[in-house]
Amino acid sequence: MKKHIPNAITCLNLLSGCLGIVFAFNSSLIVKGYENLIYAAYAILAAAVFDFLDGAVARFLKAYSDIGKELDSLADMVSFGVLPSVIVYHLFLKGEQIEGVSNYIGYSAFLIAIFSALRLAKFNVDERQSENFIGLPTPANAMLIGSLPLIIAHSSPFWKAYILNPFFLFIFSLGMSLSLVMELPLISLKFKNLNYKENMLRYVLVLASILAILIFKFAAVPIIILLYIVLSIVQFRIIR
Repeated sequence: MKKHIPNAITCLNLLSGCLGIVFAFNSSLIVKGYENLIYAAYAILAAAVFDFLDGAVARFLKAYSDIGKELDSLADMVSFGVLPSVIVYHLFLKGEQIEGVSNYIGYSAFLIAIFSALRLAKFNVDERQSENFIGLPTPANAMLIGSLPLIIAHSSPFWKAYILNPFFLFIFSLGMSLSLVMELPLISLKFKNLNYKENMLRYVLVLASILAILIFKFAAVPIIILLYIVLSIVQFRIIR
């Protein structure tokens, strides 16, 4: 039975993604205008926790399986591919409407789902990604997108006008989609041991992330993702 425990946790990841999509489309959750997307963002966070736990439990129980690997990708496609696209699409709807443009440009949000599928398929067959990532992982991409409604709701109104600008959302959707499949090696956040020298940049990222969250709260997520990419460039383009 123990080999099915990680798969059950993966299914909770999938359930979180499904509920997040329901939240995003559920107008009855709207009180101040963004509650539906805030609940959807929390669903991404829950899915990320389950995505971390299924791998950790599988390693602890030594319960690896090909089905588990495929199930994980399918769950990630919903939680970190479709759900983020739905959130960005709703941000398009809530933003400034431009006649002759807004009716079509909002569909660019679903590029994120398409490129997430490409990213996950590539990950399953790319032997270069056994130790580190190539391209931004879908969970990191999804959490960055999920932070947008939280930033709008809880941060300075200054950011709202920029985030809800349809041209910004279009460029953002295109940029995040391309980041998923870019040929840029990125650090894996899995600690094989606690050796400081081998994990120095990982420790820097973790400590800087905690500090950023304490200072900037939800607005820290884009900073953390940017720092993650910069540290990866330092690791693979400069140190090596």
